[in-house]
Amino acid sequence: MLPRKRSVGAVVEEDREPIAEEAVQKKAKRDCSVSSEMAGSSAMEEENNRANGTEVDANGNRKRSEIDEDLHSRQLAVYGRETMRRLVASNVLISGLQGLGAEIAKNLVLAGVKSITLHDEGDVELWDLSSNFFFSEDDIGKNRALACVLKLQELNNAVTVSTLTGTLSKEQLSCFQAVVFTDLSLEKAIEFDDHCHNHQPSIPFIRCEVRGLFGSLFCDFGPEFTVFDLDGEEPHTGIIASISSDNPALVSCVDDERLEFQDGDLVVFSEVQGMTELNDGKPRKIKSARPYSFILDEDTTQFGAYKKGGIVTQIKEPKVLRFRTLREALVESGDFLLSDFSKFGHPPLLHLAFQALDKFRYEMDRFPVAGSEDDAQKLISLVISFNESLGDGKLEEVDKKLLHHFANGCKAILNPMAAMFGGIVGQEVVKACSGKFHPLFQFFYFDSVESLPAEPLEPSDLKPLNCRYDAQISVFGSKLQKKLEEAKVFIVGSGALGCEFLKNLALMGVCCGQKGKLNITDDDVIEKSNLSRQFLFRDWNIGQAKSTVAASAAVSINPSLHIEAFQNRASPDTENVFDDAFWESTDVVINALDNVTARMYIDARCVYFQKPLLESGTLGAKCNTQMVVPHLTENYGASRDPPEKQAPMCTVHSFPHNIDHCLTWALSEFEGLLEKTPNEVNAFLCNPSAYASALKSQGDAQARDLLDRVLECLDKDRCETFQDCINWARLRFEDYFSNRVKQLTFTFPEDAITSTGVPFWSAPKRFPRPLEFSSSDLGHLHFVMAASMLRAETFGIPIPGWSKYPKKLADAVDKDDDTNYHMDLIAGLANMRARNYSIPEVDKLKAKFIAGRIIPAIATATAMATGLVCLELYKVLAGGHKVEDYRNTFANLALPLFSMAEPVPPNVMKHRDMSWTIWDRWIVKGDLTLRELLRWLKDKGLNAYSISSGTSLLYNSMFPRHSNRMDRKVVDLIKEVAKVEVPPYRRHVDVVVACEDDKDGDDVDIPLVSIYFR
Repeated sequence: MLPRKRSVGAVVEEDREPIAEEAVQKKAKRDCSVSSEMAGSSAMEEENNRANGTEVDANGNRKRSEIDEDLHSRQLAVYGRETMRRLVASNVLISGLQGLGAEIAKNLVLAGVKSITLHDEGDVELWDLSSNFFFSEDDIGKNRALACVLKLQELNNAVTVSTLTGTLSKEQLSCFQAVVFTDLSLEKAIEFDDHCHNHQPSIPFIRCEVRGLFGSLFCDFGPEFTVFDLDGEEPHTGIIASISSDNPALVSCVDDERLEFQDGDLVVFSEVQGMTELNDGKPRKIKSARPYSFILDEDTTQFGAYKKGGIVTQIKEPKVLRFRTLREALVESGDFLLSDFSKFGHPPLLHLAFQALDKFRYEMDRFPVAGSEDDAQKLISLVISFNESLGDGKLEEVDKKLLHHFANGCKAILNPMAAMFGGIVGQEVVKACSGKFHPLFQFFYFDSVESLPAEPLEPSDLKPLNCRYDAQISVFGSKLQKKLEEAKVFIVGSGALGCEFLKNLALMGVCCGQKGKLNITDDDVIEKSNLSRQFLFRDWNIGQAKSTVAASAAVSINPSLHIEAFQNRASPDTENVFDDAFWESTDVVINALDNVTARMYIDARCVYFQKPLLESGTLGAKCNTQMVVPHLTENYGASRDPPEKQAPMCTVHSFPHNIDHCLTWALSEFEGLLEKTPNEVNAFLCNPSAYASALKSQGDAQARDLLDRVLECLDKDRCETFQDCINWARLRFEDYFSNRVKQLTFTFPEDAITSTGVPFWSAPKRFPRPLEFSSSDLGHLHFVMAASMLRAETFGIPIPGWSKYPKKLADAVDKDDDTNYHMDLIAGLANMRARNYSIPEVDKLKAKFIAGRIIPAIATATAMATGLVCLELYKVLAGGHKVEDYRNTFANLALPLFSMAEPVPPNVMKHRDMSWTIWDRWIVKGDLTLRELLRWLKDKGLNAYSISSGTSLLYNSMFPRHSNRMDRKVVDLIKEVAKVEVPPYRRHVDVVVACEDDKDGDDVDIPLVSIYFR
């Protein structure tokens, strides 16, 4: 199984009722009944507890400490501290530990709830091994909850994980802040939901199921549930340029950025001069929002005349939702959340189908058998019966083909479906416990029938083979299962997405046959912050190669997996590793990357070798997937997001008007002080003569600047004691936040006028005020503290212990809390500058998010994205699917929003009777001369006037001397002119040819031409 270590806090309860409160509310103790190796404590356990923000007292009890910001940094960027505090106080019940329950539990343990209680009365079967990654063949016959508890606990020792294996009663639900059921009869669900709905306070209730390629979800968070933040986005702001004295008033903002306000938004005003009545903090409504202005629902005719300045900020008001019980919602379901507009009629039909399946199981005490026509017809008749009972609200048409697919696979829990729904349901639990983001209201149905093979399946294909993939075979048939096992897959990246993909593919049996091969590469190593999402890693793996550890963990999930791990960055520099033979032998590529540059390179390789690329990405609660299929869809690089807007340097350095500008400036100054300058000094000290020679090749101004830095560091600003470092930091404070500001305001006084007669300090400019240092101001002291400590480190000066205490540091400063981290100085620089310009300051964590460009990430969005991609993987490996069968997806779990659509076909270019797309590459075999290549193109009706390789021109019809190259081999010209050595593993060279039609002379954009000379 996954890398193992002894767990702390796993509580195993067998047939124990009623549920003991200590299982979910008190601090957990070690349970000596689990195994003898659990007894005692080890240094590794203690280290793991500290890494997860947990302390253990002398009696073995676990104490929850503050939120570990290093571990949960990406998650904190999404949720914030308040939501995390609510999460770590929440107890959750998960009933049903087949694939879906395991995925939900995994996501919630990684999120860091207080406790999770696992409930399941059933035992592990061979059937379960294709959906629950905690199970191994050794677990067959054991209770599902008991088989999961220790392995689940390893993911986060700050979470108490306990079990229940007996019959659950509604009274036992009162201990929890949220309850989730993944395999509960409708009758029992109604009983439990009624209890939770009427409980004081109400207990959010979630019922979800995954049946083959179909899934359902129902949420009831009680009669009055308050959502504190509907979408998780930062409140929108605008800088005011003018406000009219009208009823209603027109508010115009500077055209620095488009406004993001919408009609009905509530806003508050601040810093308005003249019309000061608006600064009262009262929320006011926007009536008509425009790109750079809006109508304010306010009469300002009696207010003072607007003079200048002002900030308008959106107010996010809490929203109260009133949920119906399951009993009521079954009668009056309301609108269904739709994910795919091409399947508009599916949710109402699936609403009936899941009810019919519940009745079928009740009457037959089993699921319909895959391939059984009798069982399918019985289920269809039940659906028709339910539909007829609806009277005027019945469906006009019942899609029997869809119901056939539903009946055939409804016993199976497919891993991709479990991963997808595990992400959605896990996020709903977070919403239930915290009030962060808008809950799903109330039914959601999903299907992926287009993932089925294009060819019809025979009943004999669906028969079980008594193997771990029988559940998958019951849906897709044994032929596709064979294709999955024999596939050759390349996963690029082994982070959060990569870990999920590895788990999914191992459970699906991909690359698990004798001819199958899974290659994975990642040049990164494991860090502590990875552990909150990248669940294949443990704290003792920190510092090890991601791909190697992940590959080992994947083999423990499925020992039949054939996998090879690389520690190379996939780039032009490693094309000797990932050579032509490697790409040509690959069937499909799965990206698990976190940057556009790497994605573009892999996309280019896939286009070149005509390989399918399954692309996905996440940003906070958002995720997207894109299918790139040769000749069917456009490639990833065909459409790109616009570049991120950058603030002008003059704004950053002299006229900041938001905290981002201050942080950008702080980063620049930090790099100059503690990176560039020390590097220059070290370069000089290592080899003064070589350094002097290098300076001569640079411009006078640049050389003078570098020399000044070196001289200041070694002479004027040289530090020999820690007191020198404090004095240096104090002088930097004076320079940055007093002297420079005084110089700027002397040059441009507050009443300065431009040449056009407009006040110089008009919005968005903010007039700055110099700071006067005070040893009683903690902000001032924190800046001096961080700067002096980093300066001491630069000079190798010991840092006294008292320097970390502001009061003692104040004494040292007057003689003329934090620790030594880079972010302390960056935050200090940014906040003092913000104070100069009256810009709201940020704490160190927020500064880290912005300045460090921390990408917000949560496990739930990652799980959903990879589940969706693996549903597409079935189609790619099966073959024979049309473009309309594939799906690109954008989802926002915060709203929630699911938008699926078929991919865009590639752009087709034509010339005479030929047509091609970006996927085509013209291949000519033979060691051709330049003349032979031109004749080959001439036969296609094309006159080539320019041929190049890379940036080198091999031939141009305008250069007479190029005629001497006509009888030279093209490959020899590339070696001579382009100075390119063709490696022995490469059998061809590529040239870019510019052509024109030999009749009308119009330019024709042809594909890349590959000459296979070997």
